[in-house]
Order: sequence, then structure tokens, then C-alpha cells
Amino acid sequence: MTIINKSNVGATPFQKLLGHNPDVMKAWSSLGDVIEGDGHLTSTLKEQVRRTLAQGNGCEYCKAKGKPDSSIFDEKTSVAAGFAEVFVKQRGEVATSIIEVLKQSFTEEEISELVAFICFTTAQQHFGAIMKLEPES
Repeated sequence: MTIINKSNVGATPFQKLLGHNPDVMKAWSSLGDVIEGDGHLTSTLKEQVRRTLAQGNGCEYCKAKGKPDSSIFDEKTSVAAGFAEVFVKQRGEVATSIIEVLKQSFTEEEISELVAFICFTTAQQHFGAIMKLEPES
């Protein structure tokens, strides 16, 4: 059970928790639509990164959407998911050597997008964890 009641504003359980502040919910959702979609990186790669982050960020709602599917990993997805796992385990303290591995597989535009996605997704998952958001049965 969530720590506060869900509002009547929003389409998803996550949005309904943010819906107590409709302007925040709309802005958050709008940024989510942009950052989660195809850009320099595919939404498929980002989904695997999201699933990787979910395993370590404590949001049961996020975990319920599934674990990473390594059967669809290509080289970039493997490196991105690995970077996300290091980010979670090291609590954001990523060694220079790990950054160098990232630079071997990604352009600067892709690295910027990946790190922004990881930070935004981590914030979402921490929000869900703090709010005790659970999967719907």
C-alpha cells in the first residue's frame, strides 16, 4: 500500500501519486515521453537499461515490469545495461575506467542521452520506492 492515497489525476498508478500536483505530473510525464522515446539511443535499449536499474533501485512496481531480456542484447545494449548496473551498485560513483569503456561504444550525444535517461529513471524508481508503489494485482 502506498504511503499516500492516489489522486484522481493521471492515467497510471505512478501518475496518480504525482497527480496531487498536476503541473508536476504533466511536466514529469512530458519529460518522460521525450527521454524514454527513440533519440540517439533506441527506446528498446533504454527499456533494457530501465529494467536493469529497476532491479537495484527498490521500486516493486518497476521490478514487476520484468527483468532485462539478455536474448535481445546487442553490444551497445550490453554496455549500456552494464553501465547502469555499475551506476546503481556504486551509487553514482563511476570509475574513470568504466567511462572509458562507455566512450568506446557510444558517441558523446549517446552518452549524454544515456546518463540523462539513467538519472531520470533512477529518480522515478526512487519515487516509486519511497511511495511504496506496488504492482497492481
